[in-house]
Amino acid sequence: MDIQKIASFPHNGQGGNPEGVVITDTLLDADVMQKIAADVRYSETTFAAPQGDGFKVRYYAPSMVVVFCGHATIALGGALGQAYGAATYPLYLSQSDITVEAIQDGENWNAQFTSPPTSQSSIADELDELLALFGWTQDDLGDLAPTFSNAGASQALLFLKDHKLLQSMSYDFDQGLALMDRLKLVTINCLYRKSDGVFHSRNAFASGGVVEDPATGAAAAALGGYLRDSDIFTEQFEVIQGADMGAPSRLTVAPLPIKGTGILVSGATRIIVDT
Repeated sequence: MDIQKIASFPHNGQGGNPEGVVITDTLLDADVMQKIAADVRYSETTFAAPQGDGFKVRYYAPSMVVVFCGHATIALGGALGQAYGAATYPLYLSQSDITVEAIQDGENWNAQFTSPPTSQSSIADELDELLALFGWTQDDLGDLAPTFSNAGASQALLFLKDHKLLQSMSYDFDQGLALMDRLKLVTINCLYRKSDGVFHSRNAFASGGVVEDPATGAAAAALGGYLRDSDIFTEQFEVIQGADMGAPSRLTVAPLPIKGTGILVSGATRIIVDT
């Protein structure tokens, strides 16, 4: 079986979020996919098989099924481009249908996906508990309201007033896992807004079996949905992630104009060569 290893959203050819990609003639059994994801030990491994005019796709973290994963979709787009050429590919997920476009860039491949529809809900009684996980208080928050946001997967968005708070982010893994499980969160996206056009992000991902994700397309899409749907910012912007864990990543986010619709997220891919 060919397990491709591809980093999504590298910044200047370095870093990115490593992803396993497995394309087969028919989709593997669920227990087989879960075992492969646990063996690969990346934050997710993507499995795809042809279906009609597109591909049936499933995402697995080492310890769970993930309904939607943005960086995995970018990696899959790069792999589909290498195998079948530049095109827009329909993807049939477990709970939604999306598309990914494979874009050739010289000898490399970029990709862009359109996320599932977006939605948000306010963080109320849960806020102090979410902040306490990282040792923060409401005095550490910036000018954007914390929110739960979904663009295919549920995220909590916490906006900090000081970049240094983000750079020093840490949390107890077991407590984070229990909290994310109880609140049904895929990640907690901790953010610092450098400007309207640039956000810095660190993404706690205990729910998926890893402490932190170096590039999270689903969280970037959820951020774009919140900014657009709340009439805060509707233009294209960049998310810089992974730098504080040695895997610099850059994600480009472009909200579609209609509230509640999908978000365009794009980035480069990089083949990982085992040494």
